[in-house]
Amino acid sequence: MAVTIAVVSNEIEQQGGLGVQASRQISSVQIGQPGVNVEPGDHICAFYPTLAERDDILLPYLSEGMRGGEKCIAVLDTDDLDGIRQAVSSQDAPTPTAADQLDLRHSRNAYLANGIFETEAMLNFWEENVGAAVAHGFPFTRVVGEMTWALSNLPGVDELVSYEAKLNRLLPRFPQVILCLYELERFDGEVLVDILKTHPKVLLGGMVLDNPYYLEPEEFLASR
Repeated sequence: MAVTIAVVSNEIEQQGGLGVQASRQISSVQIGQPGVNVEPGDHICAFYPTLAERDDILLPYLSEGMRGGEKCIAVLDTDDLDGIRQAVSSQDAPTPTAADQLDLRHSRNAYLANGIFETEAMLNFWEENVGAAVAHGFPFTRVVGEMTWALSNLPGVDELVSYEAKLNRLLPRFPQVILCLYELERFDGEVLVDILKTHPKVLLGGMVLDNPYYLEPEEFLASR
């Protein structure tokens, strides 16, 4: 699996050279990686080999949003949400501007609510929660989802990649960025290739790259 991503990342860098240049010119939203900014509406996937490297992506991403007065919603596959909250605070994040600014949830209370994954229910979850952030006056929302929940045997998890494709339709509706975190060694190569096809941007080596393998939702779903 790691070999698959290594090969793909090399090809992205070779085929998407213009994407690297474009991403460096973006200055709208800082994601906590030095010198890396993205645009509102970006849907980004990131692959991590260890939990420590997950946190190297996750914690700066959230703390940067806290510093910007943004709504931060993280749905994570961990029972230690208090530990994540404390770790975000240790990144010199300021006191929340509102009690609900940092919204941390376990995947079983979002992706797997009622013990099942349903694409439309999850899309509605994001629309309701990001829409509420806008209604409550937050200027921007940064979302992050840890995707290891999809490795469970619960009903509906086979909808993962079609869900990721459909999620792209929601991005332009609100001022937001969505980051999806995939633990590299736990997903097989076929799934990882489909993940690449459903994310317009990829976080690799501390840079956000335009993804030449991305397919628009209609094209991807028609190929299934």
